[in-house]
Amino acid sequence: MSREAYQIPTSSQAAAPGAGGAGGAGAQRSPFDVDANAVMQYICGDCGIKCPLRRNELIRCRECGCRVLYKERTKRMVQFEAR
Repeated sequence: MSREAYQIPTSSQAAAPGAGGAGGAGAQRSPFDVDANAVMQYICGDCGIKCPLRRNELIRCRECGCRVLYKERTKRMVQFEAR
């Protein structure tokens, strides 16, 4: 798949508020808008379990209390051009 043909994925949650069509200028959302209730998955550095975290939540594993969390690798295709 070429870079030019790649389309940014949109979630059904982001498309739902503007689905009515008559929402004015604020109805369209950018794919970079962050939902206040969005949950990101992180991996604990000590015990290795997946820790779901929301925005403004303490950065700490719920199982062992470790503060080292790694962000999960993206499922999206990442391509670099080498020289």
